[in-house]
Amino acid sequence: MTDFAKQQARCLRRDATDAETLLWARLRNRQLYGAKFRRQVPIGRFIADFLCFEARLIVEADGGHHSVEADAERTAFLEAQGFTVIRFWNHEVLGNIDGVLETIARHLPPHPTR
Repeated sequence: MTDFAKQQARCLRRDATDAETLLWARLRNRQLYGAKFRRQVPIGRFIADFLCFEARLIVEADGGHHSVEADAERTAFLEAQGFTVIRFWNHEVLGNIDGVLETIARHLPPHPTR
């Protein structure tokens, strides 16, 4: 990982959107079925919003500057690295956090509390 990638990830953590902040509050400290998530993780030339290495799962919280077309290369690269990528619009995270967490949970490995 380059120094530039580390610095960019730090900036993204510091300047998180409201949706990213809310989602992180519910994913951090293994709150979702014991899954360990990290945020703003550099992978190649991209930065994943939230990453669970154990499940090979990347969760993206996207704002208006994202589109399926614009993110196709990014998603293809991440999937080629063996990750599953799931995306939520910021308004979905802010308006239906429980539904978003249920969707994420379906992509996690079995856990005794599920």
